[in-house]
Amino acid sequence: MRLKVFPFRKMGKAPVDLSFKCIGSIADVLHKEPNEDLAGFTLTIDSLLSDPSHLAWLDLSFNHISRIDKALTELHELRVLYLHGNHICKLSEVDKLGVLPFLHTLTLHGNAVENEKTYRDHVISVLPHLKSMDFSAVTKQERIMSQIWHKKITLSKTKRSPN
Repeated sequence: MRLKVFPFRKMGKAPVDLSFKCIGSIADVLHKEPNEDLAGFTLTIDSLLSDPSHLAWLDLSFNHISRIDKALTELHELRVLYLHGNHICKLSEVDKLGVLPFLHTLTLHGNAVENEKTYRDHVISVLPHLKSMDFSAVTKQERIMSQIWHKKITLSKTKRSPN
């Protein structure tokens, strides 16, 4: 199996394209047995790349991924993550990506999660460094509105929780 690696000179790092592989886990790249998660991600990436810590661009679009595995959150240099066309259905899964300090581009369209009423506001509020979401620029107005939305939701949760 050969991975597509494209010149990515602006960041000095090459992306890894694993789109359209019908995978449910990164281990499936080697075993071709789809699962529902990214079990074995770290081990598989370690075997495919000489230095996974420098992975900046990862394309996992059009697979069978239903949750954001912890292994993705350990890719601290990740800047671009394509997850469109998968099976992610909970907004709380996106929250896990908040630990990626350089993530500026994310795609999630084509997942059930995009049908949530507060989808875009939620994602922008939990990922404050995003510049592009679903191939659309995150505007200053959207950032402001998502901050207002986040404060409103936080306040609402605080009022509902028992003392």
